[in-house]
Amino acid sequence: MSNHCASCGKADANLKACKACMLVKYCSVECQVAHRPAHKKACRFCLPREHCPFCNTPAARGDEETIKRLSDRIEKYNDLHAMIMMSAFYRLGWHGLPVDKSKEIELLQRACELGSAAAHHNVGTKYQNGNGTEIDMKKAVHHYQIAAMMGNMLARHNLGYAGLENKNYPRAMRHFMIAAESGLKDSLDMVKQGFTQGDVTKQDFEKTLRDHQASCDETKSEQRERAAVIQSRNVE
Repeated sequence: MSNHCASCGKADANLKACKACMLVKYCSVECQVAHRPAHKKACRFCLPREHCPFCNTPAARGDEETIKRLSDRIEKYNDLHAMIMMSAFYRLGWHGLPVDKSKEIELLQRACELGSAAAHHNVGTKYQNGNGTEIDMKKAVHHYQIAAMMGNMLARHNLGYAGLENKNYPRAMRHFMIAAESGLKDSLDMVKQGFTQGDVTKQDFEKTLRDHQASCDETKSEQRERAAVIQSRNVE
């Protein structure tokens, strides 16, 4: 497994592996929750690992085979997860690929056209930070909005910050509350700040706290159930 977060790409030696499949790692619960829609389909085809836990196909042997498998998934199946992985490889210069921002963005835009919420979020961050593109907050917000409507909570969180920058505090807090209720702690922290500053009512704050905890409990429950299934397979 890579020592980079599967959701945001952050490098960290202390990442936590997905307990259900052990295929990917995350830097935070927030990233795991945001990546859940994409990760549900991650094992549709074999990923780099000793063996695929579902079909038992041996892992790719070396960079060349890894890139070939991902390329096949992209060209034959329009596999969105493979596109996003390959875009990350071009961003970071992994598996023998050169650092190539244009290739990275090309793959992300293709994934956007095919309906990937994660790709829209990633393109939004490109426009927001000027990483491989010009800084354009209008385009960033456009992509964040699409991703948020598709359930990407990191994009929803970023829309909250866009609202703060525009001094539209009610809208910003609505975005933060929605993201917090889905399990994002950073968004919950912003809701707490909004409550102390009078931008969030006590009723809304208490509801957000309850829903945030329920979402976190649900995530932990799903992890335990999946881990039990994997363990039972290994025992058999």
